Amino acid sequence: MRIAVTSSDGENVDLHFGKGNSLYVYDYNEENEDLSFLEHRTVAIEEDKKEQSYLIIKAIEDCDVVICLEFGFKAQIKASEANIKLVREEGTVKEALDSYINHVNFMKNVKI
Repeated sequence: MRIAVTSSDGENVDLHFGKGNSLYVYDYNEENEDLSFLEHRTVAIEEDKKEQSYLIIKAIEDCDVVICLEFGFKAQIKASEANIKLVREEGTVKEALDSYINHVNFMKNVKI
């Protein structure tokens, strides 16, 4: 599973998805529970434009999940159409990744 995190500094989840001009991309191997940093990606967005989520989606189209501070309704629809899950989280990147991975692992064991 490939996870992108919107972060201005690589340490904190501090960017709204629509203003996510800085994304840190991680690869999580669910079989051996290994998380590894892949790369830092930047997106050229215009600060004064409202809807630019399509630029961000294009930059992370190989990702399954994006962890961000916030996201809007239109971005959620566009991400869903691209088969990308958006997750709201705040705090450090490490805390956000750990929280999401713990949730994924927990849900694997839930019997419905």
